[in-house]
Amino acid sequence: MPSMGLLRPARYPAHRAAGRWVFDVLVTVAAAASAVPAVIHTHERPQTLVIVVLALGAAPLLARRIRPVRVFGAVLAVNLAAGLAVHGHAFNGAALLIALYTVAAMRPRRVALACTALLELPVVAGLLAFAGGTWWYDAIFASGLVAAAVGLGLYSATRRAYLAELRDRADRLERERDHQGALAAAAERTRIAREMHDIVAHHLTVMVTLSEAAIAASAASPERATDVMRKVSATGRRALADTRRLLGVLRPGQDPGEDLQPVPGLAQLDTLIEQVRSAGLDTTLEIRGAAPDVPAGVQLTAYRLVQEALTNTLKHGGTGARASVRLRFQPGELRVDIDDDGAGATAPATASRGSGLIGMRERVHAYGGDVQAGPRPAGGWKVSAQLHLDGDAA
Repeated sequence: MPSMGLLRPARYPAHRAAGRWVFDVLVTVAAAASAVPAVIHTHERPQTLVIVVLALGAAPLLARRIRPVRVFGAVLAVNLAAGLAVHGHAFNGAALLIALYTVAAMRPRRVALACTALLELPVVAGLLAFAGGTWWYDAIFASGLVAAAVGLGLYSATRRAYLAELRDRADRLERERDHQGALAAAAERTRIAREMHDIVAHHLTVMVTLSEAAIAASAASPERATDVMRKVSATGRRALADTRRLLGVLRPGQDPGEDLQPVPGLAQLDTLIEQVRSAGLDTTLEIRGAAPDVPAGVQLTAYRLVQEALTNTLKHGGTGARASVRLRFQPGELRVDIDDDGAGATAPATASRGSGLIGMRERVHAYGGDVQAGPRPAGGWKVSAQLHLDGDAA
């Protein structure tokens, strides 16, 4: 029931700091002490019992932060009883105002206004009954004190809610920042994994192919085998340098310095083709159309796409296989096609050639493009991709 909810604790004792307990004890003592001079001022011979009752009536203020409505009701009841006992000339105004302030500060506004009415009505009624013709002077003064207590309480509640909202907003922003950082880190890990796969897998495939060629040529032509092994060594050094550059960027506090090089692009395709030719794969490169100002990200994607496709051909195409690379520039897009005939393959091409195809699709989709890869009807393998040239990375 809503009425029962108003009587529930606003805070639990276990959640209160020791400093607040000390402060509330001091406030209660001060409110109890304020009843003594008030009664003495209005009575030449004050009743000791009235003073004790009013002083003890402030005791509930110790629990004002825990059950503010109940504390207000208890303090009001004690003061009404004491006032009726001595014809309205005894009350603990400080305890009443503190209790009302606490209700306004810790309970909803409608509850605070209801408690204000409960206090204001007996105050005005008592002044009418016992103050005589000048009651309205005292009524204005008392009403002003009540309004001040309620106003301060509502201000305190508003300020506390505002500060809580600021803390909540800061917490949300911090969580969002951490979430965005985690997403960025995951995306960067994925990018690094693709780069590592493209660099290491390609160079190792070339090295394996060259090593097998060196073994085959060692008996008949030692000089040819030596030349091939030199190429293996050069490829290995190139792979090691690329790997060091990539890992050097990841190490905090380390400046790669002169080891940094521009990312590969379309201008490096000739070097890539020569490298796979030296590994024994007969490859042709054909570029059609006028090349516009291609973004660096699209160039890297096209380069890695060709590199991965030719690496797969080296691994699966077999001896004597031939490959062709075709780039066609069209309005707003670049089409890349890589075919091989699989002439030396020992088994028919299947629907997948490893996890590198996943990296292909991720790279191409990042630029709003599409990629298709699969076996050709006549044998071999085909990779086709379409890259947009007029947009940033998706």
